[in-house]
Amino acid sequence: MSEAAWPAIAPEAIVSFFSLAFGFAVAALCATGYRIFAEGFPSFRLLEGGPAVARFASIPLLMFSAPFIIMRNTVRGARLEGRPVEFVMVATVVAGLWSLMSGTVLVMALQVLLSA
Repeated sequence: MSEAAWPAIAPEAIVSFFSLAFGFAVAALCATGYRIFAEGFPSFRLLEGGPAVARFASIPLLMFSAPFIIMRNTVRGARLEGRPVEFVMVATVVAGLWSLMSGTVLVMALQVLLSA
């Protein structure tokens, strides 16, 4: 087949895919880094306890590690509690969209830092 038969992938689609993958990678990196320095995995319960300064400081960590937390809790809940497949599918979409948005922010920040 000639090259004209294959449709070209739009550059925006490539950037979106890279942002999605970068968002999941940074989410796993943040969660693993937290686990190295703390006793357990990060959780949304970090916002419930401790002094107000610690709760406020946990927001950036949770903002970027949320896709990892959502997927970890979803897979664990599906295995242990037998959650329905529809719930797992919705949670995967939510984690994917969150990863896409956080990855987009990170890619844009990298572009600004590298162009300066």
